[in-house]
Amino acid sequence: MNNMEIQGSVSKIIYKNEGNQYVVFAVETEDSGDETCTGYLTGIEEGMYILAKGEYVEHASYGVQFKVSEYEVKMPDNLVSMERYLGSGVIKGVGEVMAKRIVKTFGLDTFRIIEEEPERLAEIKGISERKAREIGVQFIEKQAMREALMFLSDFGITPNLAVKIFNEYGQKLYSVVKENPYKLAEDINGVGFKIADGIAARAGIAPHSEFRIRAALIYTLNYATGAGHVYLPKPMLVNWTEQLLGTSSIDPEVIETQLINLMVEGKVVFREMDNETIVYAAGHYQREKDTARMLLETKSTVNIADDKLEKIIQEIEKSERITLDELQREAIRQAARQGVLVITGGPGTGKTTTINAIIKYFELEGLELLLAAPTGRAAKRMTEATGYKAQTIHRMLELSGGVSEDGDNVGVRFERNASNPLEADVIIIDEMSMVDLSLMHALMLAVLPGSHLILVGDENQLPSVGAGNVLKDIIRSGCIPVVALHKIFRQEEGSAIVENAHKINKGEPILMDNRSKDFFYLGRDSVKKIMEEVDSLLLRRLPGYVGCKGTDIQVLTPMRNGDLGVAGLNAELQRVLNPGNPRKKEKELSNGTLFREGDKVMQIRNNYKLEWAVYSEKGRYKTEEGVGVFNGDMGVIREIDDYNEEVVVLFDDDREVRYPYNLLDELELSYAITIHKSQGSEYPAVVLPLFSGPRILLNRNLLYTAVTRAKKCVVIVGNGRLVADMIQNNDEQKRYSSLDVRLTELYNGGF
Repeated sequence: MNNMEIQGSVSKIIYKNEGNQYVVFAVETEDSGDETCTGYLTGIEEGMYILAKGEYVEHASYGVQFKVSEYEVKMPDNLVSMERYLGSGVIKGVGEVMAKRIVKTFGLDTFRIIEEEPERLAEIKGISERKAREIGVQFIEKQAMREALMFLSDFGITPNLAVKIFNEYGQKLYSVVKENPYKLAEDINGVGFKIADGIAARAGIAPHSEFRIRAALIYTLNYATGAGHVYLPKPMLVNWTEQLLGTSSIDPEVIETQLINLMVEGKVVFREMDNETIVYAAGHYQREKDTARMLLETKSTVNIADDKLEKIIQEIEKSERITLDELQREAIRQAARQGVLVITGGPGTGKTTTINAIIKYFELEGLELLLAAPTGRAAKRMTEATGYKAQTIHRMLELSGGVSEDGDNVGVRFERNASNPLEADVIIIDEMSMVDLSLMHALMLAVLPGSHLILVGDENQLPSVGAGNVLKDIIRSGCIPVVALHKIFRQEEGSAIVENAHKINKGEPILMDNRSKDFFYLGRDSVKKIMEEVDSLLLRRLPGYVGCKGTDIQVLTPMRNGDLGVAGLNAELQRVLNPGNPRKKEKELSNGTLFREGDKVMQIRNNYKLEWAVYSEKGRYKTEEGVGVFNGDMGVIREIDDYNEEVVVLFDDDREVRYPYNLLDELELSYAITIHKSQGSEYPAVVLPLFSGPRILLNRNLLYTAVTRAKKCVVIVGNGRLVADMIQNNDEQKRYSSLDVRLTELYNGGF
């Protein structure tokens, strides 16, 4: 019974464990009909033709089964199997009827025709030339992907991750895995150093090799950017790398030696700061230095007579029926005269009124303006507040990407850059606290010296998700003009949100007596009671009060994990706000996440290659298209398409994105999100459940950001003592950035 062979088409996948790839499936053989097979097989799909080796075993409940020990995917060599393979759904757009036509037309030459002369498929009724080419591409891709998945499975890589690797590298993946598996950790989301290290071990790279130590150092520096750091102090870098390597016998001096070698090769940069050595990845250092230089190059002045300026400001006040305070008037004067200007201020301090007045000034001067913000939601809000079209910075800079003639991925890039600068006299960027170093560098490359660049934001908000502390560093440097708005206008209108936000920022106790119309505290003494109250607020009490749908109200939480973390809250809120329904399709991921049509979702990492399109009102044609979906972008699942294995998401700025199933780990439910992910957004109402948590997370800065996200209403549910503790806790996690130092160096150097 041992070392038997069977071959045929996989007619049905009966059971599949996505975690360990244990599969129970049926194979339709020519000799014995259907055979039930079991085993650990990677990437098996219905319709595949396989040759399997193994033995027959007797299962107590299911009878005789063929236990597979090894297998290979083959191309069918008879007409029936060819027809079954093509009609199985493995090639999108080819069903059973079309498969019969193709095989009837080309016979045993079918697969050669599809692979080598796919255009001939257009000879068959129902297949256009375009569809013929698509079938040919899919056929080759499926074969190449199967071979890749089989190869990668030998290194312990799961199918979902293998598909990502194949999509990133194509046929180059073989050389990458064999020569430098640590590159996977740099390029592929979901591959950390540990996974890459495991692949390296299988590829024969020794634990103490210089190659491994150098890779760990570079990975640690790049990993630190995920926590917002542009550089690391050298002792910290060495210590973190030592922990990452996990090999106690590696002497820290050996790590330092490799660090020096990386410096000699120009891959890292050493600098001295505050009597200690700090280390940058070379790219981060250069971006910081270039950004400082370009900011100072743009920082020029325009001579305008005081009386002329005052006359125009008075005209604006009259035409717009507003009265500006002295700081707002100063902001207009500085915007008119300075090449670069920062305008900062907390909620209710008149930033929007000031921006509108500045826009009016430049319009009267006949200048071309561009308005942008870091996220689609922030850009939409900017448009609504100013009446002037705003867009995301990425769209303004015309992010693009594609595929070269030889099929390789072309690196995404901004079409607007030093060679093709933005065609505008004035560029206004809102929500600058969200802008990281990389995006600021890209923006500055596209700004012509002589333009006016106006940066608007609240320096007390949380810093950007990406590396850097751009807004605070620019202000701290003292090298760029800053107008800080202080007068609180909305407080005069009786806004407790604004009043409490400023009290939080000053470390003062806030009003929680429920006497205001827009700020409420509901004390609850258990997680269960807090959850019940949140459900009630979103389902019944708040939508009518603030005039919106329950899904428009945002639940914010300090934490990802725990009973009141993102995962726990989202599972509960999905059940309440978007319950299961036979008319709503669902897709469950291997990690247990369930997506349902109508769900509110968020992109959780930058993907510069995902394509999007904006459609006409009736959806008949595209009005705009591009690439790039970014960390924090929010939308709603419009459709789950099992046939094409895609989930269609409509984002807040009307972009529609089709996610292949293997990219769904880039989405998560967003009925509840972390306060960090709410930066730059504004919601009709915010619900903030608070009960307990680590002190390092629960600080003043976090509470301030949460409260200032609400437009009409804030409701804190839970532990009032924790609110007081957060206000008193002014500790912020240290972020290693030095744009202010680079600016000061260049400025004092006589730039």
